[in-house]
Amino acid sequence: MMILFRVVFGLFLAVSLGCFVTALIKRDPRWQRLGVRILKWTLIAAGGFFAVLILERLLGI
Repeated sequence: MMILFRVVFGLFLAVSLGCFVTALIKRDPRWQRLGVRILKWTLIAAGGFFAVLILERLLGI
């Protein structure tokens, strides 16, 4: 489960970075907004994932 999360998390970060690079090359602010949106939701999902892991450890499930 953890390796799958790491792969998906890494891919989303790479896509976000690609959007930022595209925004720099094309000078189109839509790509930057898309990159920020992808990064924001990736970090929110990561926070939720780690919150569940911490909760499982605390409860001993």
